[in-house]
Amino acid sequence: MTTSATKKEYEPILSRLTDQEGEALCVQLRQELVEDVSWTGGHLASNLGAVELTVAIHRVFDTAVDRLVFDVGHQCYPHKMLTGRREAMSTLRQYGGVAGFPKPSESVHDAFIAGHASNSVAVALGMARARTVLEEDYKVIALIGDGALTGGLAYEGLSNAGGSDQQILVILNDNGMSITPNVGGVADHLAKQRLKPQYLTFKKHYRRIMNATTPGRAIYKVTHRLKQALKQALLPCSMFEDMGFRYLGPVDGHNLPLLTNILRYAKDIDEPVLLHIKTVKGKGFLPAEENPDAFHGVAPFDAITGKPKQGSAENFSVVFGRTLVRLAEQDRRICAITAAMTGGTGLERFAQKFPDRFFDVGIAEGCAASMAAGMAKQRAIPVFAVYSTFLQRAYDMLLHDAAIDNLHVVLGVDRTGLVGDDGETHHGLFDVAYLDSIPNMTVLAPSSFAELEVMLSRALFQIEGPVAVRYPRGGEGQYVGTGGEDPAVILRWGSDITMVSYGTEINEVLSAAEVLETQGVQAEIVKLNQLTPLVPDLVELSVRKTGVLLVAEEQCARGCVGQRITSGLQLAGLPTKTVLVNCGEGFVPHGAASLLKKDYSLDEAGLVRKALEVLGRGKTAS
Repeated sequence: MTTSATKKEYEPILSRLTDQEGEALCVQLRQELVEDVSWTGGHLASNLGAVELTVAIHRVFDTAVDRLVFDVGHQCYPHKMLTGRREAMSTLRQYGGVAGFPKPSESVHDAFIAGHASNSVAVALGMARARTVLEEDYKVIALIGDGALTGGLAYEGLSNAGGSDQQILVILNDNGMSITPNVGGVADHLAKQRLKPQYLTFKKHYRRIMNATTPGRAIYKVTHRLKQALKQALLPCSMFEDMGFRYLGPVDGHNLPLLTNILRYAKDIDEPVLLHIKTVKGKGFLPAEENPDAFHGVAPFDAITGKPKQGSAENFSVVFGRTLVRLAEQDRRICAITAAMTGGTGLERFAQKFPDRFFDVGIAEGCAASMAAGMAKQRAIPVFAVYSTFLQRAYDMLLHDAAIDNLHVVLGVDRTGLVGDDGETHHGLFDVAYLDSIPNMTVLAPSSFAELEVMLSRALFQIEGPVAVRYPRGGEGQYVGTGGEDPAVILRWGSDITMVSYGTEINEVLSAAEVLETQGVQAEIVKLNQLTPLVPDLVELSVRKTGVLLVAEEQCARGCVGQRITSGLQLAGLPTKTVLVNCGEGFVPHGAASLLKKDYSLDEAGLVRKALEVLGRGKTAS
């Protein structure tokens, strides 16, 4: 990684950089981005497209005081490089290194946590209102992409911010989706004229002079109304201005001098402002420009060719998508729904083969769940494929729209458990608890590709009401069983300790049992296939024999399966020595899943240690 210019050397003079120096800095940042992400993986295309914008923001604002709120945070890497973390970018998304999303605990320059979409304007409005209430002095900026505008929360924020009279700047980074169409060449020319520095300077002085006298204010009101009428007829800004924003744009998001001047102008406007900029996703790296979707989130790749350093292996998402296509060939009622994650959830082939039965609602998980409920009510079989962390956003719709009427909505819950490098905002550690709280819900947990196929078929054709089939990121392990029909199965017989798990964590439990056997401990392993409603019969039978229980799961402690099992055993009057091994009460940081498992004793060595402790052959289990 290039380190010729450190943060200490250039940050204090960012506001004094010439345009030429700023443009040179953009070139250098872009080169370092490609090099760093080629080693660590991460979100590349979106960051490449936001380089000039980020440099312009840092030329105008002081993010240690002013509040810059990112939406999702996929474009925060240049910001991190300009705020003291440039030399640490080689640790991006690595265990103990720089996080891949804004993280206030990492830097005072990161104003707010980000990882889920469409909330930035609402958060920024909250900050602006707090500023007013506490009589403090700082600027508030929300940076939102056009993709995040597919989420309804964005419009709730815009509607409230536009009518708030708060000084707030919303920057809309438009890198693909058309917001509203321009009306021919006249609109293009007029927009360019309105954004020239000379015009902006004249406008500022004109408004100040005219507002100084009563006749001047009257004249200004008339000319302002005429100008507004012309703008509404010719410029693509009526939606935002109708919400109460002063609209500026569209602006070339790769023109650093223009961006800087516009931001300096917008900074002094004492009302809600929306700056609409146009950028190219993947800018400056040809492979990313040509295929921005593929370079949105990438594994390590060759920095010259853009080709992955390792080939993609079979994974649960791919198997899910392939199985759904096969089943959809048999039943035309089956439809697939995604919330802007076609590729991530393995639905590309379904979308190509059944375009009339495939629906992408954008970043609107609540809409997806409600739409699925409506489809189910009319006898279709909707399958909503969604990451565990994003399904959280649809909890109310699952309760109200799907569960009350016991509608047959099928959820393909992807990325459950520890997902690794994206950290707190993306780990799927809460779905076991929140799905279990929904009446009429059935939750299945395959441990292998074969079981995923069986359980998806059962979910579609054999189980009534809402059903969730949850599976992890990546591939299967040593367990490649073909079961999945029974609520639970015994994989290994033993007499000393009952070890319970589900999903791919069963692989760590199986390995731990083999090690325990070398130490004279016979572990009985119960694998759960159905988590909700829980059928504890096999666990109770095993515990009656062993008297000792260990439950291992990649979930948060509150509401985990282990707590439910323990409660059931107590109600059944079974005294049991118990240890629950899970991800604890808090949030889990970013890092490789293998390292995180080690931290939480969910790897082979940790499970062996916990088992020996609860058996009284080691330290007290905790």
